[in-house]
This record gives sequence, structure tokens and C-alpha cells, in this order.
Amino acid sequence: MEEERTAQTRKSEEEGRSSGDQNNTSEERPEEREDKAQTAALMTIQLTNGEGPPTAGVPDRGDGGVGVDTDQCGGRMLEGVAHHTQQSGGHTQNHGDKGTAAHTHQRGGQMVDHGLVKALHRLTLTDGDATVATENGRNTTGDENDGALSLPFPDSDTWAPSMPDTVSSLSPQLIPPSSLSSSSSLPLIPPFSLISSCSSSSSSSSSPSLSSTPSLSPPLPEGTDLAVLLAGGHLVLEVFKGGAGALPSLWETQRERLREVQYLRLGSEDQGAIESAVAVVPNLTRLRSLAIRGHRFHDAQGAPLPGLLSSLPSSLSSLSLLVHLDLSFNCLSALPPCLLSLPTLVELVLSCNHISRLPGEVGALADLQRLILLGNRLRALPPALGRLRKLHTLDVSANELQTLPDELGHMTGLRTLELSQNRLRELPASLASLSSLRELVVHSNDLRNIPESVLALPNLALDLRNNPIGRPPTPPPLPPAPPAQEDSALPELHLGINQHRFTVTTQGCHVFIPGGVELLFPRRCVASVTRLKWVEHVLDRKWVWLEEHDFLLSRPLELLPHGISFEKPVEVCVPYRRVRQREVVVRRFDGQQWSTLPTLTRRGSQRHSSQPRGRPARLACCSVREFSWFVAVARLVSDSCCVPPEGALLVSRADPGIKLRFPAQATTHTRTVTLQVLQVALSEVRELSGDLEAGASPLLRLSQTPSMPFLQPITVQIPLPPGLTGHMVDKTRLHLLHRDSASHTWSDITTQVTLEVTHLYAIFTITHFSWYWLWYSTHKCISGVVRKVYHKLKQFRVQFLAQQKKTDPLQVLLQCLPACKVESRLQALCEVYDGPQPSEVCDLLEGEQFFAGFERGIDINAERPDCVEGRLAFVFYSHLKNLKEVFICPSTGQQGAIRGQVSFYRGEVPTDLPVEVLKKRKGHDTQWMATLPIRLPAPGWEGSGVGVFEEREYPPLNLGDAESGYLTESNLLGLSLRIGQDWRSIGINLGISYHMLDRMEHKHRCV
Repeated sequence: MEEERTAQTRKSEEEGRSSGDQNNTSEERPEEREDKAQTAALMTIQLTNGEGPPTAGVPDRGDGGVGVDTDQCGGRMLEGVAHHTQQSGGHTQNHGDKGTAAHTHQRGGQMVDHGLVKALHRLTLTDGDATVATENGRNTTGDENDGALSLPFPDSDTWAPSMPDTVSSLSPQLIPPSSLSSSSSLPLIPPFSLISSCSSSSSSSSSPSLSSTPSLSPPLPEGTDLAVLLAGGHLVLEVFKGGAGALPSLWETQRERLREVQYLRLGSEDQGAIESAVAVVPNLTRLRSLAIRGHRFHDAQGAPLPGLLSSLPSSLSSLSLLVHLDLSFNCLSALPPCLLSLPTLVELVLSCNHISRLPGEVGALADLQRLILLGNRLRALPPALGRLRKLHTLDVSANELQTLPDELGHMTGLRTLELSQNRLRELPASLASLSSLRELVVHSNDLRNIPESVLALPNLALDLRNNPIGRPPTPPPLPPAPPAQEDSALPELHLGINQHRFTVTTQGCHVFIPGGVELLFPRRCVASVTRLKWVEHVLDRKWVWLEEHDFLLSRPLELLPHGISFEKPVEVCVPYRRVRQREVVVRRFDGQQWSTLPTLTRRGSQRHSSQPRGRPARLACCSVREFSWFVAVARLVSDSCCVPPEGALLVSRADPGIKLRFPAQATTHTRTVTLQVLQVALSEVRELSGDLEAGASPLLRLSQTPSMPFLQPITVQIPLPPGLTGHMVDKTRLHLLHRDSASHTWSDITTQVTLEVTHLYAIFTITHFSWYWLWYSTHKCISGVVRKVYHKLKQFRVQFLAQQKKTDPLQVLLQCLPACKVESRLQALCEVYDGPQPSEVCDLLEGEQFFAGFERGIDINAERPDCVEGRLAFVFYSHLKNLKEVFICPSTGQQGAIRGQVSFYRGEVPTDLPVEVLKKRKGHDTQWMATLPIRLPAPGWEGSGVGVFEEREYPPLNLGDAESGYLTESNLLGLSLRIGQDWRSIGINLGISYHMLDRMEHKHRCV
């Protein structure tokens, strides 16, 4: 078959040359048409985005890459690329599925496919194509740069405009007629890449000039085939580290072939390599796509290497055919002036640079369709952008924009406008004139209202997340007072671990307490020298007040004396660990009740860090005039507002899609309303409920002061459960659940409210506040399921550790941690401690008490206040260490080595424990959770040379023969008496046949 295909290919070439000599005047014979059709069947190309006709016999990869029909011949890979064709009168016509036809003319035996040239400008190598390139380049897995030819292109590497938008309108500019008709230009896919790889002899004869090319290793790997590297007018060097340094060498040795390159990719992580390569780029006048990017490789810590390109030569303006330019992840501080002289530029990508302003001359790029400036430092946009009438995508997200020019409304072709993560406070009303605008992304700004004319645009998808929509404008910050400037130079006081008393004078001071606590006493906050004291208490539930779904983040800090009053507020900063989907607040206990203080979070002092690797600690800061007890707590994100009789709108910061609308006359007096949101992952909902089709929206907690029903229904808007939209949701499976604050039960109130479903949201009305949860489930009755899931959300799956110090096994470390943290904790302890594996997983609530007791000959060798009836008392807090170290000793009368244990028991039953869990904790020994072994060595173990955790080595068993060895017949008989009737099962597992087992039973039947 392979020889037949090769003969058909040669025959087709000869017929093509004959046809070219006759100027295509003769009509083809039916046999020639059939031969050419078979030859064309060997070659297939698949355009990106699925464009182009399907070809029989070649599988559609579906990834938008190049479809290559390969065949093994003589150990090499045959690559064929061609169109599914129809030939008539010496012309080959390609009918695309989008109405674009590719006409192939034969001139002197050379075929130039106009449609193929256009389509090839949009090809992008994918993983499958990289495999072909790797095999042809002989870069196997054993090479030095393994995987360097995988050629992964990012999503942003859309280097040419889409075919439907540009083939008809831009083809005269993108491909000049001279470049198509020139007989000296090489085809985009050279002949050697199609057929010359079938045999080693033909491959060597087709490229004799490449055999004398000097080695390019490094930076290219050994054995890189330049024929593959330069195939199809593509040159991709960014996949090789420092690969840009090979471009000058290629220019010296392969100048003619390099002039034909139209697609060039360079990495900019090497300063010397990119400088030498950029000097060569202006000579490649046929370039249509150019990318010089960083972040192609990573360092030893996994961080991406930045690009080092900071400027471009003015001679780059000679690239008059350049359509696509990507300079992302570099160090450009301004737009290079040479880019303003590229008349055919269609797409310009400048993401993740340091550009702070755009010149007004950018409006001269009249053909520009996509402009990407994501991740720069732009503070304003020039009005000249309005002259880019063909621009359909503008991305200026993640910048520092505060205003937008009104001239943006002149870009009539704009379809996508990305403005997210800026500092915009308003949108220009001129955006309403963009009738073609389909996507406007403005999330994470400071927008408080959107012009009605913009909202009225037809078919507009608007993203307004993380904006204070509907809130009153924030007043400007007050200028800093002179005393505040003086406070920056406060004297510093660093206390030791045992130094609990300190003195404050009228000059104020900045006190650093061990553990990360900071106290800022401003000047003249005390009238005279004052003696103060700090104490950090052991964790006890009486010192902590936690609401549902709260986490304790610090140990209680007591500042003394309690009765003292300061003339100026004193700032108390409590350290905490990072938490997600929560906000951190400081709570104070004044001796009678707890209160939540207004809290600001910031980083601690850089010079006095208490965190590992010198990172400044996270601090939760509050201002007080009196000393008392303080703790840092993580709670659900809370949003509050005052509702007057005129009505109000409350939007959640955790999810801007959650809104409360209070109509007019809903209340006669102003009341304070609080909204809290608990985000629950879809996977967690399905795992806890046991329903693989279940889904739930965020959990809402609504409260008010004073607590009384509203006079008018309150409208609540919440997102639909993940994965659902209004047009696909089955409303019979939607359930709105309400939790009674008094009985703590969940009720399905779907039939009691009017539930309206939009495309993304569910809307209902209520008159009193409590917990609300929207579920999507196949079960008809889900109240019990929701109750169980809610209580499981409050529980933590924990494991217990019992580790003994290697140098002193009488010192034991006991700890309780969430199961997800146990593995990393064991790795941190393994160098100093050793012990048994962690316990089985148990469930504990935040703030639940438990005890650890040593048993079977082991006692605690200390008098401790937290030891109750011989057991150590703990209180579990998920974000604290829950750790204690104790010394143990043998019980009275115990001698020699002791194999004891430590057991963990629950404390008193919490009042808010779920009913299902409470039932399981009744009865004998229901308080027990886990037991771990503890081993004490015999006296004098230090000089034995054997560690307490090391097993003694015994000599190997002397099996010997049937009479003198260990496994004698009498010994085996004794074992069988101990085993009992299970001996037959053991024999079967050992591979003994039933016949042999019967004989053994008959022989010893009298035993």
C-alpha cells in the first residue's frame, strides 16, 4: 500500500508538470482525475474552529488543530496535508462549509492554493501536532530537554482574526497578489514536509543544504530537525529555554528560508537572546504573526520567569504584512512607537506589562480589531481610541482606571468591553451608542449606579459583581491629623515571653507582645506614667463567645487593669491566621457580656514579624478606651443597613447577586437589618446529602433590630443552585427551606411563597427574618436531608495525634487537628517526634470539649490545672493548634517496659448538638472517641543502643527439615489445635488442594 501511494504521488506530480507546460489548456482524462483524487485523499488539513470541509477517512480531532494523516514507511513518518478537492479543467476547487472556495492554479508544475494560504494563517499547533513535530525532530523522552517540543499555546494565542470576519474584507491586505503569484516564494507547507519523510534516502536528498547546517545546541536540543522547525512558514522557538538565541544563527545559515517565515514565536526570558533575536526580526518582512512573550518557563520554585523585553527597534515598522502582535508578560513601560507604523495590524496583545499611558497616535491603527491591555498600570485612556471604528474587543481590565473618555461611544463596532478590576466610579453615558455591544464586564470596581441608557442596550450581557451598586457614596477620607503623623515615630517597646508588665508615659509607645500582639498608645493618651499588664489565657469556653459558623482565631487576651480609662483611643491589634469566605472581627468581653467591635485588618510591622520566613503577621485591629478581654473571630460576611420608612436596597458583599429590596412603608420606624451569607460548595452538598443530582444556593441568614415582622413583603433575590439556569430548571424540584430560630428545625415553605425564576436568579418575598436555603433535589421531602446537611456543615472531621520525643520518650505531645492538616503536621514533627499513626476520623464541633486520659500503667507526671480526674482537658478550635505536651511516668508498681495507651473522650454534650448525633452519644462508653498506643522503655534503655521506637532484631527462623526444623509436624499439629475449624480455610488460601486437606483430616481424625 505504501509503495502504491508513493507511485501515485509521483505520477500526480508528473501530470501536474505536464499540465503546467500546456498552460492548463488540455482537459484531463478520467484516469488522471481518479489518480489525482486518490493522491489528494492522502492529504488532509483541518482548519481551526472546525472550518473547512470534513475529509473521509481522516478522524476529526475536534480540538481545532491540524489533522495529519500519517503512515509509517521505512521507519519515518509520512505527513500529508491537502484539501478534499474537486478538479475540473486543470483547476482544483475547494468548497468550504462557510462559503469560501479555494482555487488552485497550476503554473509550471507548482500548485498555489489561494484558499489554503488564507486558512493556514489561522492554524495553531496543538498537542497532537506537537507529537508529530517531536517525532520528526527526534526529541524523545530521553533527550536533555524532554517535552520541549510539546508546543502548548495559551488561550490568548489567537494570532489572527476569525475567518468569517476577515477573509472577505481583509484578504487583499493580508495576502498581496504578488506573494501568491511569485514563483520564487516557497509554499506555506514545503514539499519535503509532505512526502520526503517516507524514506531516509528521499529525506536526505530533498534537503541537502540542511545537512551542512552547524549545530544549534544549545539552545535547541540535540537532533532538532530544521526541516520540521521551519515547516509551513512557522518558526516556534519559545518552547526552548533561551530559544530566541538560535534566531541569529538561523538567519546566517538559512536566510532564504527564514525570509519566508510568516508565523514566529519567541520567548523573552533570556536578556541576551531576545536582544539578538529582535535585531533579526525586522528582516523577516513576510511576517504576519509575531509573539515575543515571557512566562514560558518556570524557576526552581515554580514561579514563571518574567519576560525581559523593554523596547523594540524602530526598524520593526518594516513588517508591513504583520497582522497579529503579542508582547505579553514583558517589561514594556510604554507603547513602542514603531507599532504605530504597522498599517495592517489587526490584533495587538500587550497584557501584563508596565504600561502607564497610551499615546494619542494609537488611533492611527485603523484596522485594529482586538486590543488587549490587561494587567498594566493605565490610569486613563486617550480619547483617540474612539477612532478605532473596526475594534470589536477592548480589554483594559486589572489596571488603575478611574474614568473613561466619552469618545469610547464612537467605536461603533465594539462587541466586547472588559473593564473589570479597576477603580471606576461611573460609566460614561456615551456607551449607550454602542448598539453592537454584547458583553460589558465591569466587576470589581467602585460603581454605585449604571446609566439607564446603558442598561437598555439590546442583548447586552452585563457583569456587575463586586460593586457597591445601590449604596450611598462613600465620603472622602478625612485628612490625617497632625497627631497621627507624630504617632508614626512612637517609641517602640518589645516585651519578652515572661515580661507581662510594662509602663506607658505621656509620650505614648508602640508595644510588641510575644505572639504578634501589638498595642499602639498615642501621645497624651495617659495623663501620667501608667503601669499596665497583659495576660494570654488558656482556652476555655467561658472566655469565648461564638455564634453559628464562627471560628476562633486567637487565644483570649486580657489587658489590665480593667477600670482604667484612656484620654485617647488605644489601638489593640490581635494576630490571626487567614480564613476564606469569612470576615475577621475583634470581640470584647467587659465582664458581663460580649460585643463585636468595628475592626480593620492589616499587616503587622515588617521589621518585627512573628511569622515563619519573616512574613508580617495579619492583624485584626480595633480602637478602645478601656481594657478588658479580646479575641479575634472569623464570622460569616455581614452586611448591614438602616431601613427607613422610604425603603432601601441591601446587596451582599459575598455575592452581589444576593439582594434584599425593602419597599416603601415596610416599616414605620428605622430599623437595622443584617444579611449574612454562607457559601457551600456543590461537591460538599452532594457528598453530605448523598444525592448526586442535588444542588443548593448560598445559605442566607437575615436578622434585624428590633425584631418584628415587616408591614410590606420584602423581596429576596438569590442565585440559582450551581449549574442551573432558568430555561433548564425543573421548578417542581426547587425547594425553599426556612429554619425556625426557636426550634432549630427546617421546613419546606415552597408552597407558601411565590417563587419566581429568572435566567440566573430565584426571587421570593418574606415578612419575617430567619435562615433561608434554596435547594434543587429529586427528593420530594427534603426537610430531614437539609437538617442533616446543615448540622454536618458545623462539624469538623478530626484526627488525634500522640507523639513521643525521640530523645526523651517520657515527653508526649497530644494534638487534635482537622483531618486535612494531619499529613503536613506529621511531616513537620517527624524529625523530633515519633509515634503511632493518627487515629480514626471523628466528628467535633467548634468549641467542643474533650479529654485525653493515659491508661494501662501510665500516669501524668505533673500537677496541672487542666487535669481533671487524671485526664487532660481540651477545647477544640479548628483554626488553633489544640496541642499540649506532658511528661508521663509508669504507674505505681509497674516495672520494665510498658505498653500503655492514651484514649480520647468527649466532654459534656453541647446544647446545640444535632438530634441524630445526640442519640448516638447515649449509653455506656459513648463518650470514647479514639485510643492510641504509648510505649515506655525499660529502665536503662539509653545504654542499650536500641531506641524506644525501634524493634529488636531477631535471628532468622531455622526451618530445617521436617524433623529438626521449627515447622515440625508436631508444631504444626499444635498450631492446628489452636486454629480450630478454620484450618481448612487457611490451607485453601495457602494453595493446598481439597484432596490433600481431606487426607490431612483423615490422618489426624483422632486428635
